[in-house]
Amino acid sequence: MPLGVVAAIVPWNFPLSTTAWKLAPSLATGNSVILKPASNTPLSALRVAGLARDAGLPDGVLQVLPGPGGSLGRHIALHDDVDGLTFTGSTEVGKQLMQYSGESNLKRTFLELGGKSPNIVFADADLEKAASFAAIAVFYNGGQTCTAGTRLIVEEKVRDRFAEMVIEQSRNWMPGDPLDPATAMGPMIDAAQLKTVADYVNIGKDEGASLLFGGEEAMTDSGGCYYEPTIFDGVNNNMRIAREEIFGPVMSIIGFKEADEAVSIANDSIYGLAGAVWSRDINTAHQVAAAVRVGTMGINNYFGGDITVPFGGFKQSGN
Repeated sequence: MPLGVVAAIVPWNFPLSTTAWKLAPSLATGNSVILKPASNTPLSALRVAGLARDAGLPDGVLQVLPGPGGSLGRHIALHDDVDGLTFTGSTEVGKQLMQYSGESNLKRTFLELGGKSPNIVFADADLEKAASFAAIAVFYNGGQTCTAGTRLIVEEKVRDRFAEMVIEQSRNWMPGDPLDPATAMGPMIDAAQLKTVADYVNIGKDEGASLLFGGEEAMTDSGGCYYEPTIFDGVNNNMRIAREEIFGPVMSIIGFKEADEAVSIANDSIYGLAGAVWSRDINTAHQVAAAVRVGTMGINNYFGGDITVPFGGFKQSGN
């Protein structure tokens, strides 16, 4: 039996694909959907609504309502005629939406929230491949990705060498024209997010972390919001840059000596969304992967999951 009316609130970082994740199963199982795109990325959702109308979807089955989360999102989440709510976005907003569900009709609420995901590299790993994916894991989409592997946890015996390898990979991620196919990393979403990233880089410096690469705004003459791929070493897991989601191209390198220590560091977080482990020892890899409490854990890969299987996390990464 269909749930009824499903409200879907989607973020700005993947506005079309996240919309598709929510619309397809909701409509296919017989629900009507109210879709609220992020305020700064409404156009793809409106286009989808037009295509749905052209395809013959009955009026009212899919309604797209652009508007601010603080007012429109709150109104939708508190509405007693909404039977289900699905949200992808920040942990802070997800907590508010869960509260609104409790204050109203206890609508089923599905949350996919933030992360501070661990990317664990053992000394026996294929270091070239691991270094390439370490850069991808953080700098893909400018780091504006909930599953970004922003905590690079590296075995001490190869830490310095591996850091140099990651720096070399990071040179390929310098920001460029987003309309140029050769560009790997484009801009931050807006000036506010650019400032957030810059502020966290200053926090990292003040906390005593060592800035190895990047750490500056880029392409300032373009008028856009670009930031360099940035790497901190000498990070401990108590620093804010290791604990708080930055949502930008900022990597924190943390060392470990034994597998148990790597797992302890990885799990010492309010989040539990994604991660990876790199090792040629398959027993070590599987043991570590099983011990790290996250929703999606890669082995000798990052961002390698099948998007058709369930995607979610533990703790304050949602449900």
